[in-house]
Amino acid sequence: MKILINDGISKSGELLLQESGFEVLNVKVAQNQLENYINDNHIDALLVRSATQVREELIDACPSLKLIGRGGVGMENIDVEYAIDQGLHVVNTPEASAESVAELVFAHLLGMVRNLHQSNREMPLEGDSNFKTLKKLYLGTELRGKTLGIVGMGRVGIAVAKIAIGLGMQVIMTDDSTDEVTVDLEFFDGQKLHFTLASTDINELYQQSDFVTYHIPTQKEYVVTETEFNKMKDGVGIINASRGGIIDEVALINAIDSEKVRFAGLDVFENEPNPEVQLLMNPSLSLSPHIGASTIEAQERIGMELAKKVIELLKDQF
Repeated sequence: MKILINDGISKSGELLLQESGFEVLNVKVAQNQLENYINDNHIDALLVRSATQVREELIDACPSLKLIGRGGVGMENIDVEYAIDQGLHVVNTPEASAESVAELVFAHLLGMVRNLHQSNREMPLEGDSNFKTLKKLYLGTELRGKTLGIVGMGRVGIAVAKIAIGLGMQVIMTDDSTDEVTVDLEFFDGQKLHFTLASTDINELYQQSDFVTYHIPTQKEYVVTETEFNKMKDGVGIINASRGGIIDEVALINAIDSEKVRFAGLDVFENEPNPEVQLLMNPSLSLSPHIGASTIEAQERIGMELAKKVIELLKDQF
């Protein structure tokens, strides 16, 4: 059986597939050439990340396909329900990147409360001539003792809660699909602690949280608009490392201008890969180019998790 890896995979994942008897083609095929390539090479499984689009037309045009695999969490680039209706397996890797995304949340959060996102811009320009003035400007705050509100308590939300608890933060969460979750902390010496978090009404979460971080799937409409910002504490910090389009970016800029929001950390954007210039130039934003899962460790886990799922689903079809 032939597998096309079109957007890349870890070497260990590729080797695992080869060792299991699959013929692996690890090449980048342009979107407009993908149909012909799959049919000419009789591809059985197509593995992608976020770049390749797997829509109804491609699925219909490629009858050899038995499986579509997404290395990562989001499936917006795949017509999942249609593929399943046509008898294809569709898999992703929701577990592999949770810790990586959670650490990025705190990279943004720690950077913002200590004004690193601003000082990293100013120090190259004025660090040698205006050092003392900059030092006075960047009075920060501590995370310990502050309240973090987590919207969406899946794997990433739980991973975020673990770090927050370890930093001494108060954690509250809201999730439409569960009333409570258990957060298990495992330490280097083998000790374990367990924390039970009950789901809070989202309006109450907004009122209580010093910082709010979002970990929910793609939505058809904004989850955070001017209405939601008005419910939050003055000077709140916002993090979005889940999906672009969750936050109304115009409302976010307005909330920053009015000082309702003190700062925000964004890893995802409405108009990826072309974020609005108003975001890119705003000094109150800490920005990264959708790199939540971009760690060596996460990519290794993604590749292995995806390979294992492919093997499990297709091993009996040789």
